[in-house]
Amino acid sequence: MSAGAGLAQRDVALRELMDDPECDPRRLRRTLERFAIVNRLVSGWDRVYRHRIRPYARSRGGALRMLDIGCGAGDVLQRVITLARADGIAIEPVGIDPDERSLAVARTRPDQGAQYRRAYSADLVAEGRRFDVVISNHVLHHLDPEQLPALLADSDVLSEGLVLHSDIARSRLAYAGYTVGITPLAPGSFLRTDGLRSIRRSWTADELAQELPAGWEVDRPAPFRLLALRGAPR
Repeated sequence: MSAGAGLAQRDVALRELMDDPECDPRRLRRTLERFAIVNRLVSGWDRVYRHRIRPYARSRGGALRMLDIGCGAGDVLQRVITLARADGIAIEPVGIDPDERSLAVARTRPDQGAQYRRAYSADLVAEGRRFDVVISNHVLHHLDPEQLPALLADSDVLSEGLVLHSDIARSRLAYAGYTVGITPLAPGSFLRTDGLRSIRRSWTADELAQELPAGWEVDRPAPFRLLALRGAPR
């Protein structure tokens, strides 16, 4: 299938190389470690923090219990922790991921008090856990049609305030831009192949909006980004 044909609709048959439990561990680790650079450049979490998370935290007196679902190597959670603490916000961060390989990298990051666990969102629901803010980054496009409603439902239960699920907005421009832009970081990793597959698996804004239940909305926090959100307004 050509890239153009693959971008006309979600290509849910694609699987990312790093999701293979037998993939090259050295390439996987390089991929996980370099996500911090990629996400700082393109994911838009600084803006999401400024416009969504910080105002909500201040409305509650400057304290947050935060959960990052599918936290991977922990770079997004660590970035939000850094921003929050610079603003004097007391944050209690938890990151969960089903892949111990990713969590092993997360645990090597400078200690900022984050708790990392191998778990699914459903496990925390069963435990009766509650948080003020629930986030995820690049999780939605991994989900099959029956998994997305389950994650959204779990998020509703786990969050007493904001839910912010960030992902890629599929487009030909995003595909072309990533193809060129990832070149310096790609050698020795899965960043190029998996990033392009991620774009092809992702939604457009209109497609994602049709998948969301009542009370949710789609925002565009940065170029080529989508934010499925529920909770307190901007």
